[in-house]
Amino acid sequence: MLIRVPDPADLPALRALERAAGEGFRALGMAPVADDEPPSPALLTEYQQAGRALAAYDTDRPGEPPRGYLLWDRVDGCAHIEQVSVHPERARRGIGRTLIDRAERASGLPALTLTTFADVPWNAPYYARLGFRRLAADTLTPGLRAIRAHEAELGLDRWPRVCMRREAGAHGRSRSVRHIMCR
Repeated sequence: MLIRVPDPADLPALRALERAAGEGFRALGMAPVADDEPPSPALLTEYQQAGRALAAYDTDRPGEPPRGYLLWDRVDGCAHIEQVSVHPERARRGIGRTLIDRAERASGLPALTLTTFADVPWNAPYYARLGFRRLAADTLTPGLRAIRAHEAELGLDRWPRVCMRREAGAHGRSRSVRHIMCR
């Protein structure tokens, strides 16, 4: 598997991939999530040009569609995973984990954060297996509180949501975790 910043020509394929990945929510009674519009072409271009978009490919052949992608932002000094999606035909092959690990290395920041659905099997339970831990509401940074407030405005709080964090280097090493605060 090859992970790299997607070419501009691949950005429309990321939108199609997002739509396919979102269909899994429909079976959980979360049709509004499944029907949510993928990131706009302009937003994907911003991430791509900033080097904060990563895509997974089987090979580096021109025209090969991405199998997964990840977008990240800098939030309170941490790499915040804004979106990670894997095409359902390619699920359970380590693509999401590989994208997350690569984003961690590419960011060079002390930790990764994300917000996600608490009870969706491929959300919070999955991220916990990757070394993320749930954050208590009173420990959220200002940026994470702002993200959660925006999610509530969008109606995502209709289903339980959580913030999670993983210290850089914590996945794949001993259970002792460095306690580095993001600023």
